[in-house]
Amino acid sequence: MDAYNEIREGEKGAWVSIIAYVCLSALKLFIGFAAGSEALLADGLNNTTDIIASFAVLIGLKISRRPPDHDHKYGHFRAETVAALVASFIMIAVGAQVLYQAVQKFFEPTIGTPSMIAAWTALFCAVVMMFVYRYNIRLAKRINSHAITAAAQDNRSDAIVSIGAFIGIVGSQFGLPWLDPLAATLVGLIICKTAWDIFKDASHALTDGFDEQELDKIKKTVAATPGVESIKDIKARVLGNNVLVDVTIHVDGYLNVVESHDISEAIEERMLVEHKISHVHVHIEPMETSD
Repeated sequence: MDAYNEIREGEKGAWVSIIAYVCLSALKLFIGFAAGSEALLADGLNNTTDIIASFAVLIGLKISRRPPDHDHKYGHFRAETVAALVASFIMIAVGAQVLYQAVQKFFEPTIGTPSMIAAWTALFCAVVMMFVYRYNIRLAKRINSHAITAAAQDNRSDAIVSIGAFIGIVGSQFGLPWLDPLAATLVGLIICKTAWDIFKDASHALTDGFDEQELDKIKKTVAATPGVESIKDIKARVLGNNVLVDVTIHVDGYLNVVESHDISEAIEERMLVEHKISHVHVHIEPMETSD
């Protein structure tokens, strides 16, 4: 599957998230308002912003499918990572709003006890979101998509949020009404934590950061290729759902052009087979010999 088909597959994951969020947010907001549950309302508000975040991911994936042009020689793959970054900004704004509303609830003279229908709604939504998470995380791993990985992480946090809301609402039935706004507070904290994780990963990729352990594995693969005497320099960066590797190697200075080219092709083939990396630039230099 080439990069553009992988992006097209990723769009399916975004649509699955959007459909789930539209249905579940409407259900949570309606039941939360009717049952008087601050936790379920916070959960529903979280899902409404997830709709916006999912659309941001979808737009980023669509832009990523554009072929290279005169001022984007490497293509538009990083639009996907930018979409994940935008999603994190939306999530942090919602998390802060949820925290503010939940904390305010603690200072009200009386805190009402929500109806149990709010608890069962939260539990049902948690189960649905876990199924959406499992679908998207498998898809993200298969196509190596940062945006879909971010969406899957958001799906999982939403499932955890709904479970927290369920526990808070159930607890409030036993003479502890403050558990409902407490659950809403925890919802806000989880949203903010997930947003930070997505922001950190996306900004790391956009600034050409790359996992050192993964780079070390790539380096070992290159070094083990027959004909490679040593590695002078190696670096890698993430471009959307692609990894680009630049490596400078030393080979026997008496090799001809064809033999040197064969070593380059062997490295490229190993990168594809062992690491699923199809973008490799190999620069060859003659091995320095001491007289």
